[in-house]
Amino acid sequence: MKPNLLIVDDERHTRDGLEMALEDKFEVFLAANPNEAFNVMNSEPLEVVLTDLKMGSESGMTVIDKAISLEHKPICIMMTAYGEVDVAVEAMKRGAFDFLAKPVNLEKLDLLIKRGLDTKKLEKENQNLHHRLDKKFSFDGILGKSQALEKVLEKVKLVGPSRATILITGDTGTGKELIAQSIHQNSERSRGPFVPVHCAALPSNLLESELFGHEKGAFTGATDKRIGRFESADKGTLFLDEIGEIDSATQIKLLRFLETKSIERLGSLKTIEVDTRLVCATNKNLLDMTQKGNFREDLYYRLNVVTIGLPSLRERDGDIPLLLDHFLSHFSEENNFPRPTLTAEVIGILSSYPWPGNIRELRNLCENLVVLNRGGKITSYDLEPRFFNRINQGSESSQAFSSNLLVEENEKRLLRNALLQSGGNRTKAAELMGISRRTLHRKLVRWPELDIQKEAN
Repeated sequence: MKPNLLIVDDERHTRDGLEMALEDKFEVFLAANPNEAFNVMNSEPLEVVLTDLKMGSESGMTVIDKAISLEHKPICIMMTAYGEVDVAVEAMKRGAFDFLAKPVNLEKLDLLIKRGLDTKKLEKENQNLHHRLDKKFSFDGILGKSQALEKVLEKVKLVGPSRATILITGDTGTGKELIAQSIHQNSERSRGPFVPVHCAALPSNLLESELFGHEKGAFTGATDKRIGRFESADKGTLFLDEIGEIDSATQIKLLRFLETKSIERLGSLKTIEVDTRLVCATNKNLLDMTQKGNFREDLYYRLNVVTIGLPSLRERDGDIPLLLDHFLSHFSEENNFPRPTLTAEVIGILSSYPWPGNIRELRNLCENLVVLNRGGKITSYDLEPRFFNRINQGSESSQAFSSNLLVEENEKRLLRNALLQSGGNRTKAAELMGISRRTLHRKLVRWPELDIQKEAN
């Protein structure tokens, strides 16, 4: 459908001429005065309003005011006579997109309308993006109902609106960047940039330039001026992950920023003030590092204004089934594959697994299961041996029992895989396992549930 456009002018020949020029691209509505324009605005959703400034004793300013008060705001273009530029500029201050001098140049009008619609589209996309970010990084978007996670979110709610520097601690893969983004999205800076920097991923000689920027010629290879991440995050949040990896020179410059809220680019003596909130994260014990002389004590206390400690996944009782369900659905939708289902046994095994890689490890497992299985039921035979390596702490008998259980589970899995690869041919399956056909037969008598020939029957 053509977008709706309203022409407001008290001169009939102007209205008719503009209608003829625009009717191929727009559904054109006409009004001879502001009152007629108001009637159209109240009944039709408009994309563009093109209005004359002076219409007898009435002003096009009232048309502009009405248009920008609408829920669905059109772009407004003012048409003015020669010498009325000051008034047209005032119209732009009140919400008009631009103005054109009369008589109207149709080519310029066409370009102006196109630019206005493109700008409106970008603004809409930007609003939608912020809405998605707000939803993704809202507290409702962080999955889990465990008491350990609830304590973290309560703290995030308190510190988000503040200007305090935040230090997030926790094991690798616990979601420190997600919490940092949530702090940003739930602060007054949410419409500003969120700039993440992974300090361990950059060599120390590059990290300082990456953070603070440099001037042309500051060092060999600095052929152009570079704006650093602190400046890029102005009016927003800078997230420094793995802060324990930065060298002593960068620590000093970071301390200076926290004390003065200003930076200096490499190769420059000019001080630049930046309004940047700092959120840092580490999986190391910074206090222990300060005691060993590996991290500045004064910087540690500057960073440690508010500490948020993230629980490991093994500490989040009851959250693993929720996360499994979420990530299986996510990767199934992302890859357009059928969603696999987990048996109760598998959910129990995964819920008791210690997850040393935390959420990142669980996420990777779900993607693996979706890609390799593409629907169907996931049983314990589809899991890797690591998920059964749960040697109990306690008596020697319980440890021996767990070890025997692990060996048995691995043997059953190998047998199942061999039968699947051989299409149920027992001779080939025995060859794949390096055992005799008679031994394989005895194992199937012991574990009849593995015999895929019986399943087919």
